[in-house]
Amino acid sequence: MAQFANIIIDISHEKVDKTFQYKIPEQLQEQIQAGVKVRVPFGRGNGLRCGYVVEVTDQAEFERSKIKEIAEVVSGSIAAEAQMIAFAAWIRQNYGGTMNQALKTVLPVKKIETKKERRIVKLKMSVSDALDLLEEFQKKHRTARARLLKELMENKQLPYEVITRKLNVTAAVVRALEEADVLEIEVIRTYRNPIREVKTNQKEVSLNDTQKRIVSDILARKAEGDTRPSLIHGVTGSGKTEVYIELIANAVKEGRQAIVLIPEIALTFQTVMRFYRRFGSRVSILNSRMSAGERYDQYERAKAGELDVMIGPRSALFTPFSNLGFIMIDEEHEASYKSETVPRYHAREAAVWRGAVSGACVILGSATPSVESYQSAKEGRYQLYEMLGRIQSRPMAKVYVEDLREELRKGNRSILSDRLRELIEQRLAVKEQIMLFINRRGVAGFVSCRSCGAVVKCPHCDVSLSLHNNGKMVCHYCGYEQPAIHTCPECGSKYIGTFKAGTQKIEAYLKEQFPEAVTLRMDLDTTRQKDGHEKILSAFANREADILIGTQMIVKGHDFPNVTLVGVLAADLSLHVSDYRAAERTFQLLTQAAGRAGRGSKPGEVVIQTYQPEHYSIQAAKKQDYQGFFEQEIAFRSLMRYPPVWNLLVIHISSPKEEEAAALAELLKGRILDMNIRFLQIIGPADPAVAKVNDIYRKVIYLKQENYSCLVSVKDTLELFIKNSRSFEKGAVQFDFNPMNGF
Repeated sequence: MAQFANIIIDISHEKVDKTFQYKIPEQLQEQIQAGVKVRVPFGRGNGLRCGYVVEVTDQAEFERSKIKEIAEVVSGSIAAEAQMIAFAAWIRQNYGGTMNQALKTVLPVKKIETKKERRIVKLKMSVSDALDLLEEFQKKHRTARARLLKELMENKQLPYEVITRKLNVTAAVVRALEEADVLEIEVIRTYRNPIREVKTNQKEVSLNDTQKRIVSDILARKAEGDTRPSLIHGVTGSGKTEVYIELIANAVKEGRQAIVLIPEIALTFQTVMRFYRRFGSRVSILNSRMSAGERYDQYERAKAGELDVMIGPRSALFTPFSNLGFIMIDEEHEASYKSETVPRYHAREAAVWRGAVSGACVILGSATPSVESYQSAKEGRYQLYEMLGRIQSRPMAKVYVEDLREELRKGNRSILSDRLRELIEQRLAVKEQIMLFINRRGVAGFVSCRSCGAVVKCPHCDVSLSLHNNGKMVCHYCGYEQPAIHTCPECGSKYIGTFKAGTQKIEAYLKEQFPEAVTLRMDLDTTRQKDGHEKILSAFANREADILIGTQMIVKGHDFPNVTLVGVLAADLSLHVSDYRAAERTFQLLTQAAGRAGRGSKPGEVVIQTYQPEHYSIQAAKKQDYQGFFEQEIAFRSLMRYPPVWNLLVIHISSPKEEEAAALAELLKGRILDMNIRFLQIIGPADPAVAKVNDIYRKVIYLKQENYSCLVSVKDTLELFIKNSRSFEKGAVQFDFNPMNGF
């Protein structure tokens, strides 16, 4: 048996990021394993502190006589927490950062004071004995005791508050009767519940043939021990959610639980209610707008076995279920599943690891799967299922692509093409609703020509150059730069620059053009308050407005049967950000936007406005042709050695001094070159998109390699180098594998 345990002390202390070694006492040998919570003597005073066992070992790290013993195991530690500790170790190994940061990721909820309700449950004596005792109390004029005993003989149980407030019986009297074995008090835990109780109909949805086939095949594979994740490629409105619900219902029957990950932006009341109608109060949610107490209580309910389903963004993946059956990741292509803080884990990859360890099936779903997941399916690592028709055979929306260069030639310089303006007028006349989407995500000042649609790109990286305030255009991958231009290099037009229209400007324009229409705007400004999203979406669902204007948050999973027209005002804005995933993001956003039209009984139409109608991502979105898009995109990734064909590691270096950040970046590059790794492509050091934040200067190095484990090895070597070098005392280094956002 192992003699020592490496323990991390009290994860609530930010700077404690090392393990401390303790002897395992003989009487605790069978209880100590990775994940167990213990109390240990700590520091000079040997005060007892809580900690988690990270690993057990036979190797002493220093003189054995000086190693202290573990004091005790903390009662109440459960198996799910042990799995979470192992999870933290895996995340730290694969994504970098410290063990403390990893632990705070997988155990994200700090202990909050619990709510409790006290109840008197029953008499601990027969009715005849109670009658004798009542007579005795009355003879001795113990009126309070007699009053309480009489009430308990008539009622099986009474709330403690009723006894002390309504019956005017003191706590001392209650305690005396408890000590005399007349009654017993049971303490029942009550939880803060983030889901408002609503009356629901329990009508079960009848699955169509495609849905039934997918459900039965996944369950059959599960029974046969096929543990590969499943990828459901289902067009918008095809009924993927009903498949998730049916699979979860199967798991619940077997006494297992499920986690459903949904991008926070799409986690609406409407979505949650679809699960609540089937599983009732055994469903809960997590989101960033909940109070600390609400979040803590949901984890406690999960630990106590009072929940079957947890719904939420990527943090819900760490729900401490002890018998997990399914992990569903809806809209699996979403960038929000990748953490932007250390450790920079991806929820999809982390879910696959947790599924393998816990025996749970992982189900990924999307109308526009990520290139990574679809490639995994094509190579057999995932099982692919297709749902290429909408439920009830509803037709897909008809899509028009409007060339804004042509509009300019006709003299139309407004934000609406002639076709979109005409269709808006038609819908307003028949009281149907309209959604207008402006693709503002990630606008980093790329330069394009409104006459011919040309975009100025880096000659080395095939991503757009970003215009900076100093009048230079810069590539944020390799550092290439050139002076800003004022005429188009392709056609000589003077209409060249950056796009500046925002949602407020568009709202003002629409009110001027269509004064009879009621408009709602949904963006960061209008949704800052709690329930801001829900209020706007509810008003639109109740037909209190004719037009909903918004950024990408309006195209995520919402279902409005009366919406028959969707307009995409500037499809190009996400197409030319400084990011190799730009075409994929554009295709996904346009396809998701198009999916909002015609979800009810009325057919829908979509207008995509663009300066580059011939681009393959826009043409594929028009045809709703994922396969065609994928083939062109994977060819581009292969040519440029981008993920998923090769892997990319971005090393972020920061320091309060610009020259120091540059020196540290060069020092790391030198160490990487010393490793002499074959087929490792090194780009940079270069400036990121934002090279200075809060007086901290930043540099980046990009590493490309086909083998992911090779990049993990580079990360391990650099972490050791940084730890043992005094040069990095005032600088910081972070690692980001296959980043999801531009730089």
